[in-house]
Parts: sequence; C-alpha cells; structure tokens
Amino acid sequence: MAEMRHIPVMLDEAVEGLAVKAGGRYLDGTFGRGGHARAVLSRLGPGGRLLLMDRDPQAIAEARRAFVDEPRVAIRHANFGSLAEWDETAAGLDGVLLDLGVSSPQLDEAARGFSFMADAPLDMRMDTSQGESAADFLAQASEREIADVLWQFGEERFSRKIARAIVERRSESPLTCTGELAALIDRVVGRREPGKHPATRSFQALRIRVNGELDAVRHGLDDALSRLKPGGRLAVISFHSLEDRIVKQFIRDHAGRVQGSRRGPPAAAKPAELVAVGKAQFPSDAELAANPRARSAVLRVAEKLPLAERA
Repeated sequence: MAEMRHIPVMLDEAVEGLAVKAGGRYLDGTFGRGGHARAVLSRLGPGGRLLLMDRDPQAIAEARRAFVDEPRVAIRHANFGSLAEWDETAAGLDGVLLDLGVSSPQLDEAARGFSFMADAPLDMRMDTSQGESAADFLAQASEREIADVLWQFGEERFSRKIARAIVERRSESPLTCTGELAALIDRVVGRREPGKHPATRSFQALRIRVNGELDAVRHGLDDALSRLKPGGRLAVISFHSLEDRIVKQFIRDHAGRVQGSRRGPPAAAKPAELVAVGKAQFPSDAELAANPRARSAVLRVAEKLPLAERA
C-alpha cells in the first residue's frame, strides 16, 4: 500500500478554536508530524512560545529536526497525560491542543503493527521504547481479560468468541503478526459490517489497551485545565465515541451545571471552571473528500473562565 500523505485533521477549525495570541504560550500535546503545530507557530510573534509533546519517538525526532533553529519552541518526549509535570507548563498556558488517537504515519508504517492492511509484528505501541506490545498482552492475558478489552474499548459484539479463539490458538503457537490476528478474527466473525474489516474493532481495542489511551485522555484533560490561564482555550479532536464521551463529559462536569438523576436528588454543582465554545464541530465535505481518515473526527473547544466569572 502506498503511504498516504499526512494531512492534519480540522486544521483551520482547531487553530481558530485556540484563538492564538501573538505573545501567548501554547502546547500541542500530540505533535504527530506537526501540521497543527506549524499553523499555531505561524500565528505567534517573537514573544510567543510553543510547547510540543508526543509519546512517539519518531514524532519527537521529526519535531527536533523541524524546529532545531526555532527559539520559540520547546520539545518533550512524553505522554500528554503528564503535561503538568513539565516545568515549561508551570508558567501557565493560553491554549492546549490534543489530537487524539493514532496518527497517519503510525498507521502507514506497517512495522508499527497498528494496521491489518499489511502483515507486520503485532506491536501497536505508540512509544516503542517502553511497555508491552499487543502480542505480549495476547500471550499473557486471560480469556476474560481479552474479551473485556475487546468489548470495553472496541464495542466488539463477538468479543467472547474472539477471545476464546485467541486463547485456543496461542496454546499451539503465539500470535505475533497482524496478519495472523486479522485472519483469525475474520474466521470467527466473518464480514458482518459492509465496508468494514471484521478486525477493525478488535485492533482499535487492543491499541487503546496497549497505549492506555483513555487514561491518558483523562489525565491530560485534568492537567490541561490545571495549567490553562483564565481565558485559555482547550481544543480536542477525538476519533471515536469513547474518547469524545470523555471530552464531552469533562467539559460538562466543569461547567458548573447541576448533575441530575432520575433515581435520586441532583448532585451539587461543582464551581464552574470551563465554558464550551460553540457546539461540537465536524469535518466539512471538502475535507472528507480530500482526507477520508477525517470522517470520524469531532472537535470540541472550551475556555477556562476568569475567577470573577466562576459560580
């Protein structure tokens, strides 16, 4: 398969959502190949500051190459879920951008093991310098653990059947390649969703589990809120309902609303810290035509309230 050119998703909408100020301090927690970062930097003046993070060593290598002579840029190899641990963020941020999920370069490089479109080692780690691979997880986890991951993170209806088949197969020989796993799932599930490979949900689930993606989102949102200055913007691009649900609920939980329930009295509202900026945004028809990988993207933007406006 020919490598697809990396196209940043919802570029204009995300950068507009940040409302970039020339002298502001911004953090891109998911550098990828730098499409969003370059757009933010182009709007900064000499006194501006751009902080770049990514857990992928290849992305960090690209960032260091691209901005080696740029004094306004600082770079850190780390998960955005730990952004508050970076001393560069302690001075406060005027904006945080998070482009969640797997990047096009990660998908297109078969050796990373994210895709079932080409046979490769079953790895799936975004940070290849640490952690267990998908093959390691499938070799050690119990049948129930595997089924739970496929159901919780992939919403795979046949999670138990697939998990059982994986455990039976590994008793003969370990699953070490993407092609082996995709073929096994194809045999178990069959093509039940038109236009979608039967391994799609399982590969998503394993990737999320291996990389702790949903925990990273939760920690990253908390850290972003703690580091944003009053009036600072948070812009998050999600690519599936599990991520978007967390982002949507986070903004709602910090908007000072009373949390109601039909089964009991409403919970006391937390002090308002955030306000949603507009409604959820989706890619335009023109963007989808140019970049089909943007089809599931959702952008949400929120602004941190000044102390005087918090109720």
